[in-house]
Amino acid sequence: MSVLKITSFQAYLFWENVDKNLQNLALRLSAIREKTDLIVLPEMFNTSFTMNAALYAEEMEGKTMQWMHDQARRFDCVVSGSIAIKEDGNFFNRFVWMRADGTFNFYDKRHLFSPGKEDEIYSPGEEKLIVELNGWKIRPAICYDLRFPVWLRNLNGEYDLLLLVANWPEKRSAHWRTLITARAIENQAFVVGVNRVGHDGNEVYHSGDSMCIDPNGNTVYYKPGDEDLYTFSISLDEVTKVRRALPFLADADPFTLL
Repeated sequence: MSVLKITSFQAYLFWENVDKNLQNLALRLSAIREKTDLIVLPEMFNTSFTMNAALYAEEMEGKTMQWMHDQARRFDCVVSGSIAIKEDGNFFNRFVWMRADGTFNFYDKRHLFSPGKEDEIYSPGEEKLIVELNGWKIRPAICYDLRFPVWLRNLNGEYDLLLLVANWPEKRSAHWRTLITARAIENQAFVVGVNRVGHDGNEVYHSGDSMCIDPNGNTVYYKPGDEDLYTFSISLDEVTKVRRALPFLADADPFTLL
């Protein structure tokens, strides 16, 4: 049995205040009392969902990447979440998968939130990412990606866990809850969605609703409303059982995403 222990931090984020966010997150993570394999932070956890990339985006050698490495070493686990990155004259909303040894992978958000003009500031990613941890194959995604099932389609069972980080507003929380459950069932995979709480600098309220849904659509974890640091375990055996009982991934329509 391959068990993955995940610590989800549904955090309150301080608007465009990198130092305060990193200090607060490090302090709050001190409450972790058990060994965990993976810490998951929200989208743009160091700034909140800012379009002021020219002011707040960092280089890959910047303070937030160093902070992630420090926390990964501190807890001897992977630390993940997205940050605004500047690279080669472009800005990216970049998910970072930081290991304790300082090695990392990243995924650039493909679907940029056009109603919020994210597509006018940031450049879209072109490639998906699948990483491995404790025998699990994990596919990261960021917020608005959730609405696009073709992009997240689990072709040939290539991932076991879809990991989604977000700044998803409360006024569309019903969409969030429904789409996460749909992605879990249709892809026969666990889905973990980690959102933020509180108002941002545009007075948009976020109710959290972070959750873990199993491949049958059952709720493992769900927390609305409040900041929450929570550690839970999921078993790869559950993925195997569901796929053996209902092997419908093999009947999926083949396609190539251009």
